[in-house]
Parts: sequence; structure tokens; C-alpha cells
Amino acid sequence: MSNLLSIVIGAYFGVMLVKSEVASWFRIQKMFRFEEAHMFLIIGSAVVVGAITLHLIKKLGLKAVGGQTIDPKGKSFQKGTIIGGILFGVGWSITGACPGPIYAQIGSGEHFALITFAGVLLGAFLYSWLRPRLPH
Repeated sequence: MSNLLSIVIGAYFGVMLVKSEVASWFRIQKMFRFEEAHMFLIIGSAVVVGAITLHLIKKLGLKAVGGQTIDPKGKSFQKGTIIGGILFGVGWSITGACPGPIYAQIGSGEHFALITFAGVLLGAFLYSWLRPRLPH
């Protein structure tokens, strides 16, 4: 039953990504060219909702479904964060998708997203292979 619920919620989320045009290559390109604020407003609203949600979780002492305390930890700065962010941004601007919307693009018939998906899989594989050799 929980798998069915996950599929329904995932499908709803995918429809919302497509309908809000977050999965649109043209919207992504306009964002990176600073031609319109559509994507910046969506990303900004997600950051605000996330910050408010985390504040409420801490203030109300809410727990995860399994009963664990929810206490996100900050990460220390390293140059790999900058390098990874640049690679992520370049890939996002070229392909018009970060990992989440790829599934929505594929589901809405954007077949070129299959190439993006293959690139994500290859990138994840390369990272897992190179991770022991990367600076900590």
C-alpha cells in the first residue's frame, strides 16, 4: 500500500513539475540567461517554505516517521563543493534539467531527457568510483 501511495505522490509531483514549467528546457534557459524571474521565484519560494518547515520542526520537536530526531547538520566547506556546483550548473544549463525533473521530462514525452538520464547515471558511477581518490 505504501508503494502505491509513493507512486501516486510521485506522479502528482511530476505533473506539478510539468504544469508549472519547472521541467521546461526553455524556462531553464531563460533563467540562466536572466531573461525572466519564473524559475528564481519558484526556487526562492521553495527555499522559504523549506526554512519555515525546518524552523517549525525544531520549534515543535517533531520526529521522523520512524521516531528519530530530525536534526540537520551543516557541512564544512571544501573546494569540491564549488567544483561540484559549477559542474552541476553547467549540466543543468545544457540539458535543461536537474535530477528531479528528468523523470517528469521523460514522462511527458521529452525523449532527449533519456540522454540526460544516462549522463546522470554515468556521473553518479564516476563519482562513486573516483570518491576514494578525491580530497576530503
